[in-house]
Amino acid sequence: MELRQEQRVHLEACAKDSMALHAEGGYPNEICGVLLGREIDGKRVIMNTMPVENTFDADEQYHRFLITPKAMFTAEKLARRDRMDVLGVYHSHPNAPAHPSLYDAEHAAWTSWTYVILSVQGGKVVDVRGWQLQDDRAGFDEIELGSSQLRR
Repeated sequence: MELRQEQRVHLEACAKDSMALHAEGGYPNEICGVLLGREIDGKRVIMNTMPVENTFDADEQYHRFLITPKAMFTAEKLARRDRMDVLGVYHSHPNAPAHPSLYDAEHAAWTSWTYVILSVQGGKVVDVRGWQLQDDRAGFDEIELGSSQLRR
């Protein structure tokens, strides 16, 4: 997986903090949510997140997540209300690296979205990485997440 430079993404500190708190609070299960923001001067800016309940089977939530169509519809409405767009999704990998799994690649929805994965080790976020699905859906390219450090 190569680092994709052409996709400029900035992750606002408040969005990063929100994801980290969600991931640590949901540990040892995977958590998930929606990334909200805008394209500004050719840069994707993730300004907010919408945490979503992981609706995957309870005994599989330690390594799987599912966002329902109803939750995506709610995210679209929230984004529109706040004059933002849905820019992608995030989820955690408990006790695993912040790299997309085969399952992630098989279930990724859109090549234009940003996918953020948080590695949570022992209940603490240790890594946050951004990814974009390749146009041919063969895998992901890593994208640089320009952001400030966690504020907590």
